[in-house]
Amino acid sequence: MRESSIVVRPEPMESATYTASTRLKASGLARGIAAFEAAARTVPLPDPPNPITVADYGAANGYNSLLPIGAAIRVLRGRTRPDHAILVAHTDLPDNDFTALFTTLTEDPDSYLLKDGASFASAVGRSFYQQILPSDSIVLGWSSWATQWLSRVPAPVGDHIHIAHSTDESARRAYAAQAATDWNDFLAFRGRELAPGGRLVVLTLSVDSAGGSGFGGVMEALQAGLSHLVEAGVLRPEELHQMVVPTAGRSEKDLRAPFSPSGRFEGLAVDQVDDFEAEDRFWARYRADGDAGAFGAGWAAFARSAIFPTLLSALQDSTDESRLSGFADRLEAEVAAWLARDPQPVAIPLATVVMVKHNR
Repeated sequence: MRESSIVVRPEPMESATYTASTRLKASGLARGIAAFEAAARTVPLPDPPNPITVADYGAANGYNSLLPIGAAIRVLRGRTRPDHAILVAHTDLPDNDFTALFTTLTEDPDSYLLKDGASFASAVGRSFYQQILPSDSIVLGWSSWATQWLSRVPAPVGDHIHIAHSTDESARRAYAAQAATDWNDFLAFRGRELAPGGRLVVLTLSVDSAGGSGFGGVMEALQAGLSHLVEAGVLRPEELHQMVVPTAGRSEKDLRAPFSPSGRFEGLAVDQVDDFEAEDRFWARYRADGDAGAFGAGWAAFARSAIFPTLLSALQDSTDESRLSGFADRLEAEVAAWLARDPQPVAIPLATVVMVKHNR
C-alpha cells in the first residue's frame, strides 16, 4: 500500500453557511442511519470496564454525525448497562475545524453527549487513507459524505472543473485509477482497525443513471460562473485551468471490486450495498413555492461551503483574505443566478455500504 497523501476535502468557509448547507446532506442520512442502527444491534460488545468504541471517519464539523452516532448509541445502550462507557473517535484532517466540531458536540441539542452521560468524545487529526486508530479496536465505524474526496489530484483537467464533465480520456483514466486506489486504502485500514465482528457503514456518492457522479447542474453552473469571472477579469485564465473538484462517485461494481474474487478484503466482507437517489430538497421547495431565486441561492450556498474552498486554493494569492471573500461572493452570485434562470432537479446519487469484519 502506498503512503497516503493529504486528502483534498473542503472545510467550512463560514460556520453559519456551512451548518445550513450541511442540512441538505441530511436528505441521504435516513437510509444510512437505518443501516447503522441495524449494525449496532448485531456487533459483539466488550465487557465493562472496556469501552465500546465507535469511529466517525471524516467528521468535519460534526453535523452529519450527530443523528447516526446518536441513533447507534441508543441501540447500544439498550444492549448494555447504563454506565458502560461508549467512546466515539471523530477523525478528520489535521486542518479540520475541530473547534467547530467540539462546539457542535457540546451545544447542539442533537448531540449524543447531551443525551447519554456515559458517552465520551475524542478526535484524531489524520487522513483516513492511513491507519489512524489501534488495530482490532473499533466496534462500529461510520463515514458519510467523505470517501468520494480523492486523496490527491491525479491529473490536470483542462476542459472542466470536474472529471465527469471532461472529454480528456487520459485524465478520466487517471481519476478512475485514483478512486480505486483510495477506496482500497480506506477499506484496508478500516479492516485493520475494526474488531472481529465489528461493522462499518459508509454513505458515499454513487453514480447516476448516465454513469456520472451527480450534481451535474451545480457543476455546470460553477463552470459557467468561473468562465464569466475570467471574462470579467476577476479570475485569471491560468487560475481557472488549475481549478478542479477531485471527487468520484463509485458504482456498486466499483464498491465491491476490492472484495473480488474471494469476497474478503483485509478481513472485511460486504454485507449490503444500497444504491439510491437522495431528495433534492431545494427542488422540492421550488416545486412548492415556485421561488427560482431561493432554489438558486440554496444550491449556491451549498456549493460555497462544500466546493469553493477547493476551488479557491488555486488562486495565486490564495492567502489574500479580501480577494478570497470578494471572489467567493461573486462566484456564489453567479452560480445562484445561473441556476435560477432554469431550475432543474439536481441528481444526488448515493450508496450505503455495510461491511463486517471477520476473524482472520
